[in-house]
Amino acid sequence: MFRTLILAFCLFTVLTLWRFYSILPNAKTRAAGKSLSTGTKSLAIFLGSGGHTSEAMTLLSALDFNIYTPRTYFFSEGDHLSAEKATELEAEKSSHIEQFTIITVPRARKVHQSLLSTPPTACRSLVTCIWLITIKPIFSWSSSKGPFADVLLLNGPGTCLILCLAVYLNKFLGSPAPKIIYVESFARVKTLSLSGKLLRSLVDRFIVQWPDILADGRKGECRGWLV
Repeated sequence: MFRTLILAFCLFTVLTLWRFYSILPNAKTRAAGKSLSTGTKSLAIFLGSGGHTSEAMTLLSALDFNIYTPRTYFFSEGDHLSAEKATELEAEKSSHIEQFTIITVPRARKVHQSLLSTPPTACRSLVTCIWLITIKPIFSWSSSKGPFADVLLLNGPGTCLILCLAVYLNKFLGSPAPKIIYVESFARVKTLSLSGKLLRSLVDRFIVQWPDILADGRKGECRGWLV
């Protein structure tokens, strides 16, 4: 009996790892994604507060809101300034107020929070993101079923990893999931941020603004100064 349980556990582990590996982005899936660029695309953006939000706003200001619509803004609880900036940008660029949504998610880790107390807050944030990204869309899908957004734009900090994990749950289950684009901060000239290091192999497109970061030859593309 014990031997059977061990074998079953090993088989489950192997199948889980194989499934996870099979959904990781590769050159083939990125090429396929480029062929889907026609028509309107729904967009989700995580506003990471402070400089991260400022850079995200600069990126968004260059987009055509008639193409990237509707838009969903995620921001961490307590970060009211990011919500205000998103609302101001929408007022400037779009005349259709109903085409954007602002959603608050719990912080995965607060500023100066100890590592020992981080797992509970990270789990709370993950559960919320799974509800918003995986479960809630099931009850709100129209006849044309699709992901909560076609594209998810991330640029840090930590809570963006939680959003990425929630998207990967969709992929793991075979549910519709958005393409994930990560844009590293302009302040990162020679080394990646912790979020960048963690997300580099998980996102569909990994974009940096300084070429020295890609000296290791790993995944990524340099697009120059974007903000």
